[in-house]
Amino acid sequence: MRPTYDIVNEVLEECILAYPVSSFVISLYKQYLQRGSLSKKQLEGLFGKASKIEGIEPAKLATLEALIKRMPTRIKSTVPVSKPLYQKEETIGQMINAILQQYPTHKRVLFLKSKYQNNEVFNSSETADVKRFHQLLVLKQQPPKS
Repeated sequence: MRPTYDIVNEVLEECILAYPVSSFVISLYKQYLQRGSLSKKQLEGLFGKASKIEGIEPAKLATLEALIKRMPTRIKSTVPVSKPLYQKEETIGQMINAILQQYPTHKRVLFLKSKYQNNEVFNSSETADVKRFHQLLVLKQQPPKS
């Protein structure tokens, strides 16, 4: 059976010998001993430190780089643009305004206008009311047929 080599541990030990007072390398080493692994960003930092050491073998650096490339890259997605829960129907607003121009004190239409302005959802009966009132207004404005 072939012995397994822990490249990350070897590179960490060489970095500790090269940078004995580096808190970054020491914390990586302690974390590696506790958890047995490092994150991709931590390995990239270790690779940056190790590549500055002159006596390190290129094969170890290449193996460390291959380990880094094999790890998945976690990308945080952007926050989606929030849309309002309710989209105002412009035609309903125009109908309400047309009715109130003719009858400014119509209580039901005033109630529906306040609901419309507060971005509240109209149920089907309220939408039907607005359309019915508007239809009556349009019929009333048409001249009688002779």
